[in-house]
Amino acid sequence: MSDTPHPDDRLRAADPNAQVWDGGGPSGGAAPWPPPQGRPAPPAGYVQPPAFAAAPAGSRYHEQARNGRQGPLGRLGEVLLVTVLLAVGLIAVTVAGIALGHGLGLELAPDGGDRVLSDPLADEAMGLAGLAVGIPVVLLAVRVCGRRPAGTVLSVLGRLRWRWLARCAAVAFPLMALQMGGLLLWGWIEDGPESLSGEFPGWLAMLLGSAVFLVLVPFQAAAEEFVFRGWLAQFFGGFLRSPWPGIVVASLLFALAHGFGAWSGFALLFYSAVWWGWLVIRTGGLEAVIAIHTANNVLSYGIALALGQLADSGTAADAPWQALVLELVCAPAYCLLVSKLSGRYGVERLSPQHRITLPLPRR
Repeated sequence: MSDTPHPDDRLRAADPNAQVWDGGGPSGGAAPWPPPQGRPAPPAGYVQPPAFAAAPAGSRYHEQARNGRQGPLGRLGEVLLVTVLLAVGLIAVTVAGIALGHGLGLELAPDGGDRVLSDPLADEAMGLAGLAVGIPVVLLAVRVCGRRPAGTVLSVLGRLRWRWLARCAAVAFPLMALQMGGLLLWGWIEDGPESLSGEFPGWLAMLLGSAVFLVLVPFQAAAEEFVFRGWLAQFFGGFLRSPWPGIVVASLLFALAHGFGAWSGFALLFYSAVWWGWLVIRTGGLEAVIAIHTANNVLSYGIALALGQLADSGTAADAPWQALVLELVCAPAYCLLVSKLSGRYGVERLSPQHRITLPLPRR
């Protein structure tokens, strides 16, 4: 008797969910599933593909949708599902926020403004929670329409690499603090102390606001990365070899999603998004861009809160040209440094061998 394992046994070891037709009978044992009525039984050695499958081993991050489970109609359905669920989720969170605010005695903002609630902190919290809906929406869409593990949006390992995320955050927060400090200093040199004018809200309000932003901003930042650097990049990577079409389109949509402000703000958003898109492919996951996005937003909200300017705070689309100049240096500095660290720590850029779940060829 040969000691060479049967191909079906190798398949079962690689993918316990795969169903192999052994043909039945005394030698093959009982069939794992009954043949459909009116149809002949599948031949011996036939492999039923699993319902959900990851991309083949050696796939880059943007290629994670290449699992052979989705055609043009499936891609169209995925786009529609993400679009509809994002809109529905944002509306639902807004309605719930208004109801909760009413119960807490908060008034609606005057007509004609960009805010829904008159209280700036409550309004910002509601907005952040609404954007965080993007996380479950994307995970559901790739699972239902993409028929692949939802974790493939996070990284090539199919999960969030927490240790790598912490290392990226250790780089992102100091660098972003230095960048914002430079911007404040630039404004002080040009405009004097008036550039930092504001009224400190008090320690209780400062602590409460800081707690709100520390809790909600990571989810909001992660949700935007799930949609723009994650889902969109993998959507285009499902049928295009190069990652650059997906990176460019996602970067353009990312800048447009922040609204129309100053030309410098739009350029800053697009420029940063292109670098971040490259970094995702380079590191094989979203951890590095979630870290820098979170650092940017937490520190921005913190400065606005400390200066009593939370009600007047805009978006990055309103960023001045000085912020763009600093971003021209800081964005590549962060991305190149983190890319180098990923090589030092052996961060996976390709899906590993154990991720093969496609059926083996018949012998």
